[in-house]
Amino acid sequence: MTRLVLLPGLACDARLWEAQIPALPPALEARVSDASQRNDRIETMAAAVLAENDGPLVLCGASMGGMVAMEAARQAPDRVVGLALLGTSARPETPEMHKLRESAIEVFERGDARSVIELNAGFALHPAQAADRALVRAYVEQVLDAGTEQLVRQNRAVMQRPDARLHLPQLRCAVLVLCGDSDQLAPPECSEEIAALVPQAELAWVPQCGHMLTMEKPAEVNAALNGWLARFVQPAQAA
Repeated sequence: MTRLVLLPGLACDARLWEAQIPALPPALEARVSDASQRNDRIETMAAAVLAENDGPLVLCGASMGGMVAMEAARQAPDRVVGLALLGTSARPETPEMHKLRESAIEVFERGDARSVIELNAGFALHPAQAADRALVRAYVEQVLDAGTEQLVRQNRAVMQRPDARLHLPQLRCAVLVLCGDSDQLAPPECSEEIAALVPQAELAWVPQCGHMLTMEKPAEVNAALNGWLARFVQPAQAA
């Protein structure tokens, strides 16, 4: 039986998928992986996802979760039958982002993570959604709940991530690339690059949406995911 595994982004947890889980096909028995909370590299996160979930897998990853999903497909191309990549990048870390993350880590370790995360909300969300105080609060609290250790560890994992572009052309599984049209953290060009590297990839955009697709535009994300996931659901047999 094909199983759907949801992979959260950096410093996120099952709350990232709250609006999706009830809407996804029950036959795929969607579960949220916490492998990113227990490992310190993208490669070991991916290995844990594979070890902890049996059978053929459809991996749906947001941001850092997409990086983990792509790495899992590299490690086990025979088991990963589908990838849904939401607001992510296949590129390695740039020197500029490496420097920014190092600065953020210094702030986290001083115990002032809130100042960084509240500022980051303005980049993570589309301006229309950034005006929603409840949504901003939900985003900030979810990230802060991860705690200093996870914020540091997961940022370092992203800083050291492999260059997934090297293996994407060899992928033979179904791939959905979904991106907010106003994503500032994983800009649309990153999704376009992934789709160009994977011959069978489907590229779709979520309008007026930033980086936090599942929280910002749940109905649109659910529609896109369910339309794509239908191929993995076996039709019910007549009695």
